[in-house]
Amino acid sequence: MVEPIKMTTSQDRDRAIGEAGYNTFLLRSEDVYIDLLTDSGTSAMSDWQWAGMMLGDEAYAGSKNFYHLEESIREYYGYRFIVPTHQGRGAEHILSAF
Repeated sequence: MVEPIKMTTSQDRDRAIGEAGYNTFLLRSEDVYIDLLTDSGTSAMSDWQWAGMMLGDEAYAGSKNFYHLEESIREYYGYRFIVPTHQGRGAEHILSAF
């Protein structure tokens, strides 16, 4: 099954985490845009996601997918720098350091 996701703003995320008492386990799933709690691949993929897997550039450095990811993150989140990770645990480790 594929479900549409709800785009959230920074203000939406601030409100949701405040209402959850800053406990990520108390967040409603509908308020979570990117779930780093699991890296088990528990969600169904859309036809576009499967196509992306087949067309993807698998290089670890300098891949076109990295540049697309970087551009998207800058556009939607405004971050100047990004650190892509291969697992949710690695991303959590980086995020929890700040």
